[in-house]
Amino acid sequence: MEQSSHWNPGDIVLLRGVWRRKLWFAIATYVVQDSKDLVALYWRAGTPNKIPRSRLTARDLLTEEPPELIDSTWTRTDLLMLVKPGDSHSVEVMWDGRTKDFLCWYINLQEPVRCTAIGFDTMDLALDVVINPDRSRWRWKDEDEFAEMIESGVISPGQAQAIRTEGEKVIQMAATN
Repeated sequence: MEQSSHWNPGDIVLLRGVWRRKLWFAIATYVVQDSKDLVALYWRAGTPNKIPRSRLTARDLLTEEPPELIDSTWTRTDLLMLVKPGDSHSVEVMWDGRTKDFLCWYINLQEPVRCTAIGFDTMDLALDVVINPDRSRWRWKDEDEFAEMIESGVISPGQAQAIRTEGEKVIQMAATN
């Protein structure tokens, strides 16, 4: 059964990182669109959020203890997150929060978004792709953290290959569109 949209444009919802039923981050976002074809969320530089007190390691994801979250502020960029329900990535369009200059297309490799009673849940899978505004160049981001997730057993080699393949698929789409 297809789920109809849950949220209306302008609604404020939480985007949360949830891994093994534990909360890893949360940020308030504006709903731009919530349909069976696209979830679009927006937040500006200066938006309050909750993040772990210290930099997380892959081993932290394996513990039973949830991280201690602290109040923080999203800094530097305004961000529009675009994700097709079921996809294992989001396309994030980033602008400089002060100048409004277009900075990049940021491909966040993540678990598919799940609609909840208070917004959307997903989980970042460490490896990302940064594509310059005119799409002529790209680079992998956080390969060291991704390798740590594989080495510690947070993700299996098979899962790692699927994540990298998802990134390569998006890189190819960016190069041809």
